[in-house]
Amino acid sequence: MTTEVRVPTLGESVSEATVATWFKKPGDAVAVDEMLCELETDKVTVEVPAPAAGVMGELVAAEGATVGVDALLATIIAGEGAAPAPAAATPTTAPAASGKSTDVMVPTLGESVTEATVSTWFKAAGDSVQQDEMLCELETDKVSVEVPAPTSGVLAEILAPEGTTVDASAKLAVISGGTGTVAAPAAAAPAPAASTGKDVENAPSANKLMAEKGIDPAKVQGSGRDGRIMKEDVQAASAAVQAVASAPAAAPTAPTPRAPVSAEDASREERVKMTRLRQTIARRLKDSQNTAAMLTTYNEVDMTEVMALRNEYKDLFLKKHGVKLGFMSFFTKACVHALKEVPEVNAEIDGTDIVYKNFVHMGIAAGTPTGLVVPVLRDVDQMSFAGIEKAIAEKGARARDGKLSMAEMQGGTFTISNGGVYGSLMSSPILNPPQSGILGMHKIQDRPMAISGQVVIRPMMYLALSYDHRIVDGKGAVTFLVRVKEALEDPRRLLMDL
Repeated sequence: MTTEVRVPTLGESVSEATVATWFKKPGDAVAVDEMLCELETDKVTVEVPAPAAGVMGELVAAEGATVGVDALLATIIAGEGAAPAPAAATPTTAPAASGKSTDVMVPTLGESVTEATVSTWFKAAGDSVQQDEMLCELETDKVSVEVPAPTSGVLAEILAPEGTTVDASAKLAVISGGTGTVAAPAAAAPAPAASTGKDVENAPSANKLMAEKGIDPAKVQGSGRDGRIMKEDVQAASAAVQAVASAPAAAPTAPTPRAPVSAEDASREERVKMTRLRQTIARRLKDSQNTAAMLTTYNEVDMTEVMALRNEYKDLFLKKHGVKLGFMSFFTKACVHALKEVPEVNAEIDGTDIVYKNFVHMGIAAGTPTGLVVPVLRDVDQMSFAGIEKAIAEKGARARDGKLSMAEMQGGTFTISNGGVYGSLMSSPILNPPQSGILGMHKIQDRPMAISGQVVIRPMMYLALSYDHRIVDGKGAVTFLVRVKEALEDPRRLLMDL
């Protein structure tokens, strides 16, 4: 008996991953739930456990391969002993005739994406297909999604032709169990692979587009892993050619070069490719600036009362709850209190609708060795001080160890970012879309303040609220920040809901 090892669910908005490391090789014995390999996405690292005990068979996806959700990674052969050598691929062999039909469904499209358009079919009705071979490509308002064949057989019927808009649960096609003969892959493909000396297969949609536009693959710079040419690369190359053709008199266009660097300085530089996490952070932050009408309002809070309360009860708190009493629980409680009065800061825009949240899922920004992540404390409005502190400590440790799951970083309705732990005195935090508000905490610093006509030294902190002005007016933003300030300067207001 053979068991298939497939790519697990990677999380909302994540459609592919890269095989980073195999911990087993063909012929190795494996136990149930033993780690077989590690996948890297643009957000997290995912470990793939063995679904059954046995012997490793064929490694279908080698290290460095890019795979989609539910793609076949390897096989496990039941029983003990050495696994047989993987059989050579026989693409001309017909699949077993079983008469069974398999539906090809729209894959998971990602968070907040409800429909897609069928842009390209790579196969026609009657064509034979191999498992995981690309059948078609869907386009959403965020990404292009390639749909692999869930099984081998014959593409019996295409239910959604090119140009059709389908919802997230639609059926795209039907694959019969295999009564025809699988055509040899040596038949002419839509476009040959790039002859650049790289043993890398380009995206099927890219090959088709290059063939349609007559673009030489050798002249396209691939942005995929190991230089794989993607559809977006072909579109960019085509646009560049058209721009040059439409303005022949203009000087040849070229990418803006780096500023000149001396040979001595160049020898001391180090060039490191951005990680997927860093690329995602950069893209999301820039998208936030381009989409939201972002504005920041500032205030300051006297931390005297919070610090006194913390110093008075921190030992008793630690003894009873087993966790230290920090400032984050006070700020979280204060924000929850303010969000009840100004609910638009806890809302989001969906098209022409405003979605108000009758709950608070608080994102707590945390710095890690690989970049900034935002674990989410769900239903924080129902949690106690001790519950908040325990959740922050647990998720912070998991974030630093790279063990956070996708689910733990999604669904936040409001975010708190504490730059004060790094010494920041003042900053303007950037929104975490689709949220409409983020509170920035900063360094506590003793400053002279005028209190009742007297100059006294007080521990002060600047607060910054960045908000989406499309949904939050200035009055609401200022009111929110003032309520946070009042709750922190007199923590008893939190107990009395004032």
